[in-house]
Amino acid sequence: MAARHKAANRYYSGPPSDHFDGTLFFNPDGRMPGRFTDLLKWQFSGQRSKWPPASPSPFAPAKPAATVDGADLTVTMVGHSTLLIQTAGLNILTDPVWSERTSPFSFAGPRRVNAPGIAFGDLPRIDLVLVSHNHYDHLDLATLRELKDKHDPLVITPLGNDAIIAAAIPGMRLSAHDWGDRVLSNGIAIHVEPAHHWSARGARDRRMALWGGFVIETPGGKIYFAGDTGFHDGINYRLMAQKHGGFRFAVLPIGAYEPRWFMAPQHQNPEEAVQGMLLCGASFAAGCHWGTFQLTDEPFDEPARKLAEALDDRGVARERFRALQPGEVWDVPRI
Repeated sequence: MAARHKAANRYYSGPPSDHFDGTLFFNPDGRMPGRFTDLLKWQFSGQRSKWPPASPSPFAPAKPAATVDGADLTVTMVGHSTLLIQTAGLNILTDPVWSERTSPFSFAGPRRVNAPGIAFGDLPRIDLVLVSHNHYDHLDLATLRELKDKHDPLVITPLGNDAIIAAAIPGMRLSAHDWGDRVLSNGIAIHVEPAHHWSARGARDRRMALWGGFVIETPGGKIYFAGDTGFHDGINYRLMAQKHGGFRFAVLPIGAYEPRWFMAPQHQNPEEAVQGMLLCGASFAAGCHWGTFQLTDEPFDEPARKLAEALDDRGVARERFRALQPGEVWDVPRI
């Protein structure tokens, strides 16, 4: 159940539900985000690995085609949780971040260790943008503003995030939805689905906007973008398999998971990501949320190594689940 509180919700008002208590959102039967004292305990633990100040991707910046038609599916990693998905003549961006830092400040906060895998000027026409939640490494207003000016895409996002974007970018086309909603746009259906996470832009708006993932129905099969999520005993992965019958492709987070005592409710680790791939019935998966911004304690390259180990342990071919790096392009096989 949600904790008691007094502050009014500045982003969303609506009737209570199984994940909204009338003021704040929460994870049904889930774990709350850590308290401020837990944050301090982690921050002063001295366990953070040293990342390189710069780690250029082995892949050159990609120059995507204008479109990818029919049932073909091409995925290009930009960095962190930003991917370009091209299929059925549509160009879709997930959680677009081209900024140098993921922070409310231009002079402080997590900084890129590698350049975006697509130069912003080399993007094809962007039709749709999926924004999973309002943390700064996923909802980047500077990037969204530039996308509005250059491409005018439709932004689909869970409840409350539209208020944040609209206040900063007047005129941006926005479509905000609850878990379980189905949206028709550009000839395809997009489902907004549960994730086990939380939200905040500052110290006084925690859980006032909803978080989530997305399922995209395409002629070549369904695509699942899980957003940011803790594993949550696999509950949401099982729900996705039951509701959608499996996926051609999934985008699953594999990084920002240490220390587990603090991060487990909000960020799954590579072993859990592999379990999630199998539980939701994804034929192929891309690992995201790693190797661009240092958010947590694990070493820079550990998520990719741990992913390979987890795949081997479960007898899953490594080419089915790839830890994508900026500029890497994957023509996902048909199923």
